[in-house]
Amino acid sequence: MKQVDFKNGSVAANIVQTALPMFVAQVLNLLYSIVDRIYIARIPGEGTASLGGIGLCFPVITLITAFTNLYGSGGSPLFAIARGRGRESEASHIINTSFRLEVLTGIVLTLIGFVFARPILFAFGASDLSIPYAEAYLRYYIWGTVFAMIATGMNPFINAQGFPRIGMFTVTIGAVTNILLDPVFIFVLGLGVRGAAIATVLSQMLSAAFVCNFLISRKSPAIFKLKFAKHSLLPELKTTLNIVSLGLSAFVMQFTNGLVTAVCNNVLMTTGGEIYVSVMTILSSLRQVLEVPVFAITEGASPIISYNYGARRPERVRQAIKIMAITAGIYTAAGWILVEAVPQALLSIFTSDRVLMDATLPAMHLYFFAFVFMTFQHSGQTTFKALGKKREAIFFSLFRKVIIVVPLTILLPRIFGFGTNGVFMAEPISNVIGGLASFTTMLMTVLPELKAMEKNAAEQV
Repeated sequence: MKQVDFKNGSVAANIVQTALPMFVAQVLNLLYSIVDRIYIARIPGEGTASLGGIGLCFPVITLITAFTNLYGSGGSPLFAIARGRGRESEASHIINTSFRLEVLTGIVLTLIGFVFARPILFAFGASDLSIPYAEAYLRYYIWGTVFAMIATGMNPFINAQGFPRIGMFTVTIGAVTNILLDPVFIFVLGLGVRGAAIATVLSQMLSAAFVCNFLISRKSPAIFKLKFAKHSLLPELKTTLNIVSLGLSAFVMQFTNGLVTAVCNNVLMTTGGEIYVSVMTILSSLRQVLEVPVFAITEGASPIISYNYGARRPERVRQAIKIMAITAGIYTAAGWILVEAVPQALLSIFTSDRVLMDATLPAMHLYFFAFVFMTFQHSGQTTFKALGKKREAIFFSLFRKVIIVVPLTILLPRIFGFGTNGVFMAEPISNVIGGLASFTTMLMTVLPELKAMEKNAAEQV
């Protein structure tokens, strides 16, 4: 298996070699949930109600992803920086600590979710109509938490070692399995939403098994592998704090996504009713689909930025940031044009319910109005995280969602009288303000540091 050399060759080529497998992996990873929704929406007689129930599970699933990213996105940049500096022992310690954190946290979250599933769903906006579907899905889904955290949380370490194709294959195994099992469990066995959750759990187990095999097997080309010494089963405190402090930005971003979804569901339930929870479910699903290339581009650039920052190669860091931002900008502009040009075709992927489509169409134009500004948010956030700049990464994660989106979601529908439209307007407003603030701050702080690093290197020569 060919390894991507972050140190040499064209920066653009390195990003492409890393981003393309990540793009495929993220598309397939998204299929875990998207395929569930497409099938569930077509359950005879209860598709729309089932879809709304699954939408209520999103905050819980998002919170699980937040903890996964806390260690995966927190540990992998530190791991890549240590590799760039030639500190192999430190890099090995980081990857092993992250793995232990994923497993231990997964066990705790499984227990919490199993015991408190019903009250959690009611807190996130469930009603007597939707709770049977939401609870049926979540009680089965929660058993796959540990497997999901291992598969998703350890993949960044595979990519950071220069094996993005292995990372892609890890996700492919699970996604293909999920696609094949979904119709069997949902329709053939007649398990409905429970079947969708069971298919997902089995798929996550398979992905986790492949990840562990690659990071443990002696025959694996992985440079840094997992170790299971008896004296080091628990994560070491200092390394844990370093991982968590950097990973907080990714955690906060996912956690606040869950918070925003819960707030949106509650406001939509009171201002528009059950159908608008389904509308938000569709819009959130479509946004996830459209954001996949952006994540692939930014996450593809991240290990290259981290490695060369650790190796003190500022020009390669600068090139990676530039290529990442320009490429993401071109794509998001194209994505927005697509939404405006063929909205009904996009909606038909998720539902054939005419009433639901009519309610979703105007909300869709509002929700995606400033989609192009997501480029600035993701580029700024990724750069801060890749360089290990914890405070900036955490602040801008909080700024867009907690400081802008949540208050606007509450105020625009009720205080300013926009009704359900106010909920869908909060997203584009936050994209503009939060995105520009993140990217501008990154340019003003990171570029001078890289210039100073370049100057110091020249003086030493």
